[in-house]
Amino acid sequence: MWVCTLFLALQAVPALVAAQLALPNPPFLPPNASAGAQPSSGGSPNPQWTSLLGSLIYFYEEQRSGTLPSSNRVPWRNDSLIYEGRDEGIDLSGGYYDAGDYSKNVLPLSFSLMSICWGATDFGKGYDISNQTVYLDDMLRWGLDWLIKAHPEDSTLYVLIASADVDNTYWGGDLSIPSPRPLYQINNSSPGTDAAAGVAAAFAACSNLYAGRGFSNESFTAPATLKNDSYADTLLTHAQQLYSFAVNATSGRKTYQTSVPQAAASYGSSGYGDELAIAALFLSWATSSTTLYEEAEAHYKKYSLANSNRVFNWDSKTPGLAVLFSQINQASSTIGGNFSTWQDTAESYFDAIVNNKGPASLTKDGLLYYDGDSDAASLNPALNAAMLLERFAPLTSTAEKRVAYQDFAKQQLDYALGKNSMSVPYIVGVNPNSPSNPHSALASGGFDVGKIDTDPVTEAYVLYGAVVGGPDKRDKFFDMRSDWPQTEIALDYNAPMLTLAAMHVLSDKKDPFYTSLKAGAYDKVKPKGMPCDAVYNEGCGNPGLSKKELLAMALSVTIVGLILFGLSTWYLVLLARTSNKI
Repeated sequence: MWVCTLFLALQAVPALVAAQLALPNPPFLPPNASAGAQPSSGGSPNPQWTSLLGSLIYFYEEQRSGTLPSSNRVPWRNDSLIYEGRDEGIDLSGGYYDAGDYSKNVLPLSFSLMSICWGATDFGKGYDISNQTVYLDDMLRWGLDWLIKAHPEDSTLYVLIASADVDNTYWGGDLSIPSPRPLYQINNSSPGTDAAAGVAAAFAACSNLYAGRGFSNESFTAPATLKNDSYADTLLTHAQQLYSFAVNATSGRKTYQTSVPQAAASYGSSGYGDELAIAALFLSWATSSTTLYEEAEAHYKKYSLANSNRVFNWDSKTPGLAVLFSQINQASSTIGGNFSTWQDTAESYFDAIVNNKGPASLTKDGLLYYDGDSDAASLNPALNAAMLLERFAPLTSTAEKRVAYQDFAKQQLDYALGKNSMSVPYIVGVNPNSPSNPHSALASGGFDVGKIDTDPVTEAYVLYGAVVGGPDKRDKFFDMRSDWPQTEIALDYNAPMLTLAAMHVLSDKKDPFYTSLKAGAYDKVKPKGMPCDAVYNEGCGNPGLSKKELLAMALSVTIVGLILFGLSTWYLVLLARTSNKI
């Protein structure tokens, strides 16, 4: 029976893929890193920004799983895990590997697709004028088509494909990945509210993109020109089914790791209220539903999301909610809500960021840093904040706020593109000073995790367009393959940078900052010693205090010493007087 079902599923997938935009010939290929050290002639669209956007999309092609198409642009990639799931009667081949190893998890994947589709809906012209819309379509469908396969029934969703024991020890290429691997699903008896709602949000956001349902053209461009009503309807159907499952599962609402404990190690969820709210909100726009809009507001209040407004990432969608509420309120007066209310909420959050009064602080070089959230991937919270700030800037209440938000966003983006004390643009392959040792089993060329930094000495393949985790809190970057907090790559790391690049294709005639960095700039300042993070603590002994901090410490020690000296002298005098009296 399952063979028949599998055959039908396999027959259905090519029909979806065949409807996509035709890929160009010859294809776009990322230029050599040396090209990123050459300033362009400028203009609009700026050739360096268009090249960066293309490289960022190319990264997702490097992360593909399954049978690669004839249009594959990555010469060193091979078909991999092409029979995934068939031992259990379902075809789950395809999709993307999450990060530096070979696991597949729907939470980071769905967040990445949601974010990218949202960005391409608001700033789609950036993809169009850079001739990257066809690759955007190709990249999105590779992930969305896999999510469709992972949702074979209304109340069933496969959320994780991984073997913790194997994935933590196998460090090798894509031709010999151990298989078969265990599949983990959520369903009515074992629900996962966050995962179901998160995938529903991705389907809904991408349905809006493929249907051409953009927001106000006064503040944003039209969506990227990949309109396909049939595909949009398919995505919307899956979104509606999964949102209903998330809300109405017979066993109640639970985080997905409650049902699938194996997911907790890498992508444990802190809650599901934010996923419910953002799924309802994207669906309300897709269907012009006042009811769903009101449900989104109800989720926001019920789960006290205003009190968990820290970072925007795969686990926390809350900071994006006020922005999306504001967009919908501004674009339509019939769905519901009050624009000024959500505008105030968004500005309260963003004002705290730009005025350094929120839970985050700035590193010495100016990177927005959240203790805890930034420790394992310092650039991700900062780039997501920059993306939201840029998106919301046209909706601010004053011109001064708009300028402040855009300036702060640019500072964070410039930091990621090389305006930092390391002179490192944290995107692989875009400049000679880019990271050269990303934590990637696919690209490393090694087969011994025990010799991860030395076998081979030089990374076998350039993982073009991959955004790495980033530097530590001291702005130090060691470029070590084993140091995954700094060098690991991931689907969600690239997502905000894609939207930011599309924005700058539209509006920036100047080159990205890294074109001013010449070869060897990083080598001149590369830190000695070891990092201080979740992998290594050897570097934690020397906090690297600044001169001002050292002077302050010296002054404090001197003052304390003088006080102790004075007290000691007073005590000795008192003791002497007491002795004389006796």
